[in-house]
Amino acid sequence: MTTLCSQRVLLPDGLRPASVHIDDGRIVAVGPFGEGRDLGASVLAPSLVDTHVHVNEPGRTEWEGFATATAAAALGGVTALADMPLNSLPVTTTLDALEAKIASTTGKLRVDVALWGGVIPGNTTELGPMVRRGVRGFKCFTCPSGIDEFPQCGEPELLEAMPVLRDLGVPLLAHAELELPLREAAAGDAREYATYLHSRPPEWEDAAVAMLIDLCRRTGCPVHIVHLSSAGALPLLRAAKAEGLPITAETCPHYLCLRAEDVPVGATEFKCAPPIREGANRDALWAALADGTLDFVVTDHSPCIPGLKLPEEGDFMRAWGGIASLQLGLASVHTEARQRGVGLERLHAWMSSGPRSLLGLPGGAIVTGAPADLVAWQPEADFTVDPKALAHRNPITPYAGRRLSGRVRDVWLRGTPIVSDGRLNGPPMGRLLLSES
Repeated sequence: MTTLCSQRVLLPDGLRPASVHIDDGRIVAVGPFGEGRDLGASVLAPSLVDTHVHVNEPGRTEWEGFATATAAAALGGVTALADMPLNSLPVTTTLDALEAKIASTTGKLRVDVALWGGVIPGNTTELGPMVRRGVRGFKCFTCPSGIDEFPQCGEPELLEAMPVLRDLGVPLLAHAELELPLREAAAGDAREYATYLHSRPPEWEDAAVAMLIDLCRRTGCPVHIVHLSSAGALPLLRAAKAEGLPITAETCPHYLCLRAEDVPVGATEFKCAPPIREGANRDALWAALADGTLDFVVTDHSPCIPGLKLPEEGDFMRAWGGIASLQLGLASVHTEARQRGVGLERLHAWMSSGPRSLLGLPGGAIVTGAPADLVAWQPEADFTVDPKALAHRNPITPYAGRRLSGRVRDVWLRGTPIVSDGRLNGPPMGRLLLSES
C-alpha cells in the first residue's frame, strides 16, 4: 500500500489536510493527515483528462505521435486523453483505419488514450463496427477541416448519421462553424491578426451551433460542441440546456487566456480555428463556465511541423491553424483563473471530472474506490515557458516566454508514479481505453 499525505488535498468537500491510501491502483481510504509520503504544500488532486488532442499517428508523426503527446500530457498532469480522428493518415473514419490507429499505439502510451472516430459523407455504415471496436463517439466538421481526407458534413449527412449515433449510444462531437458570406470581404495585411480574425467571424460559430441544436432536437442524438470560441453562441446553448436537450460544450485554454488585441504581427503560432477573439468575448466565456453553460476546458492540442506555420512569412491567412498546449493546460488556465478569483475546486471540475463525463470514465474525485489517478502540483510556483522544455514533438507555442503559475510536481496513473519531481518516470504504462459497447 502507498500513502500520500498533503496539507492540501482536494476532496469533495474542499481543500484540507489528509492522507490518501492507495492499493492495487485504487484509493482504498482517505483519512486525516498522518504518516506516509509527505507532499508538503503541494495540492493533491484528481488528475486531468483532455478529450481533445490531435496526436496525428499514424501517418503524420513528424507533426506529433503517441510517444511525444502522451509524454507532454503526463508532464501537464493529464492521465487520460482522447485522440481526434484527424490529422492522422488514414483518418479514423473506417474500421480498417481504426485498426491501424490501434496498432500504432503499441508500447508508446505514457497515459491512457481513448479514441474518437470521424463522421464524413458516406461512412454511416462504418459507425456501428467502429463503436463495437471501441470508439467512444464521433467528430464532424460543419466547415472544411483543412485536409481533403476529412470532408465536411452538411445537414443532410448529419441527419443520416445522428440517428445511428443515438441508437449506438455515443455522442456527435462537432466543429461548429458555417462558412457564411462575410459582411465585408476579408482584406488587409495578412501579417495582421485582425485580418484573419475578420475572415472567421463569430456569426459562423453562432449559425453552426443553432443548426446543431436543431438537429439535436430533431434526432435526439447527444451533441458536444468542441472548442467554442464565440460568446454569441452562449444564449443559444443556455436555452438548449434549459429545454433539456442532450447538448454540451467545451472551450479551450487559448480562448480563456489569450486576447486578439495582444497577438503580435506575424505571430502565426496564435492561429487556430475558431480564432482567439477579443477580451470582452473572453470574459463572457469565463462567465459561461461559472454558470454551467460551458461544461469543461480541454486543450485542442493541434500541432504541426514548424514550416507549416510559415514563421518567416508570418502570413495568418496561409499558415496552418492549430495551437499546441497539451503540457500547459493546467498552468495556463490556473494563471488566468487565479487572477479572476476562481478556486481550485472549480478548476479541477472543469479539467478533470467534466472531461471524464464525456468519455464515461470513472474518477475525478478523491474518494474511496476511485482510480488512483492523481496529480500533485504547486499552484503558487511560477515559471517562464521555455518551448525547448516541452515534450510535444515540435516546440511551437503561443505561450513561449509567458510567466505562468502552477507547476506539476508528481503524477500517478493507477497509483504508479509516471512523473516524479517534474520528470517522466518509468516506462510507458498507459492503456487504450476502448469502450465496451
